[in-house]
Amino acid sequence: MGGLKEELLKAIWHAFTALDLDRSGKVSKSQLKVLSHNLCTVLKVPHDPVALEEHFRDDDEGPVSNQGYMPYLNKFILEKVQGNFDKIEFNRMCWTLCVKKNLTKSPLLISEEDSFKVWVIFNFLSEDKYPLIIVPEEIEYLLKKLTEAMGGVWQQEEFEHYKINFDASRDGLSAWELIELIGSGQFSKGMDRQTVSMAINEVFNELILDVLKQGYMMKKGHRRKNWTERWFVLKPNIISYYVSEDLKDKKGDIMLDDSCCVESLPDKDGKKCLFLIKCLDKTFEISASDKKKKQEWIQAIHSTVQLLKLGSPPPHKEARQRRKELRKKMLAEQEELERQMKELQAANENKQQELEQVRKKLEEAASRAAEEEKKRLQTQVELQDRFSLELAREKLIRQQMEEQVAQKSSELEQYLQRVRELEDMYLRLQEALEDEKQARQDEETVRRLQARLLEEESSKRAELERWHLEQQQAIQTTEAEKQELENQRLLKERALQEAMEQLAQLELERKQALEQYEGVKKKLEMAASKTRSWKDKVAQHEGLIRLIEPGSKNPHLITNWGPAAFTQAELEEREKSWKGKKSTE
Repeated sequence: MGGLKEELLKAIWHAFTALDLDRSGKVSKSQLKVLSHNLCTVLKVPHDPVALEEHFRDDDEGPVSNQGYMPYLNKFILEKVQGNFDKIEFNRMCWTLCVKKNLTKSPLLISEEDSFKVWVIFNFLSEDKYPLIIVPEEIEYLLKKLTEAMGGVWQQEEFEHYKINFDASRDGLSAWELIELIGSGQFSKGMDRQTVSMAINEVFNELILDVLKQGYMMKKGHRRKNWTERWFVLKPNIISYYVSEDLKDKKGDIMLDDSCCVESLPDKDGKKCLFLIKCLDKTFEISASDKKKKQEWIQAIHSTVQLLKLGSPPPHKEARQRRKELRKKMLAEQEELERQMKELQAANENKQQELEQVRKKLEEAASRAAEEEKKRLQTQVELQDRFSLELAREKLIRQQMEEQVAQKSSELEQYLQRVRELEDMYLRLQEALEDEKQARQDEETVRRLQARLLEEESSKRAELERWHLEQQQAIQTTEAEKQELENQRLLKERALQEAMEQLAQLELERKQALEQYEGVKKKLEMAASKTRSWKDKVAQHEGLIRLIEPGSKNPHLITNWGPAAFTQAELEEREKSWKGKKSTE
């Protein structure tokens, strides 16, 4: 929010400085009220007309009169901005308020619309201090971008010559001087107005509208699956596509986040240079015009997704921040160097003063030394006589001292001999103590070893006893399990015996049932044979006697003796039988 506020303040500063001053040299409250109302409108800040009139009363009451316009602007307008406004509309309102008063009347090679875009770019690249200026480094950056967009070759020598002729008393250019510099064509020689305008528009789209890449490509539809040419515009978190490059008819958006990815696709369905954009809820198939464009778009979209994952700003904004930090660092280093130079200069002056004082002191010391030399020569003769007397006395004293030294030397030799003997005794005593100490250590080691062996033996014995108990428990458990298994085996054998008896009983019953079945079968065969012989006997009586059977639903035949006891089918069957008998007879 701090960066947005700074961008808004730059545009508002241009509009504010373009307001007319009254006789007292101040901006009238009526103009400030109109400016505030317009700002609230374009920034979509809710405002109360009654409070607005109260703040800008003609008397000396209210926040504008007591604190000035900037605190009012920050508190009642800028702090309420939510970022949901149209930046281009806001910049155009501020441009309209300041362009007539500041833009040069001399003819320029760029239109007023291009001048507006250069003015917005100036606000983006200018330093964060007032009055606003753009430093030579940012001028060079902007001119290089324009030259690259026009397809020209950057003339570094010409720009260096321009910097040399630059006014040394100024740190940069104002917005209107920058517009005049670009409009003069000094760095766009050989380019027509349309080329310069297209270059300004391209740089404006990149720096202000955050357009990272744009161009025509074919897009496959989600419903009809047809391919349509669209104008694609890539921004830091979205890809928008339009019917044409005038951006009037928008057809849709592809929202980008850190989960999106872009993949290259093989040629298919007659389409070449295909790639796929995968989002959380949709995928988009796109066809570029050639392999170079395809690779450029894939790289641009991949870089944009990586920036979203890292939470980094767009490349041009990050580059601007790095350039500002570098200039700030260089300025700090320059100030530090100037401070050090001042300190060195002050230290040099102090050294010069100290050297002058030392020179004076040396001259005074030289005069005092000459006088002292005279006194020294006078006293030297006196000292020589005194020294000769003292020398003779010293010789006598030295002889006496030599005798004493010889005596002390013999005593010292005897003392040293005793000391060497004591040292030998001390060494032998030390060795005896070491032997005793080593013997005690060995005894302690053996004692500890015995204690450890006893502990290990006791632990082994305890472990063996534990294993013995576990073995006994296991034996008891095994005996119990064995008894249980024996009981189960006896139960299973008993159950098996019962099952065998039941099986034998069933086998016996099956045999009895089979015998009964055979008897019934024989009886049935006998009954069937009797029935067939009986039917044959009945059939021989030629229909006089007929078995009682369920009546037929078909119409009955009538004989000489009344209703027939047989059907039409039976009559036909009997006719066939009679004919057969007659033929055999």
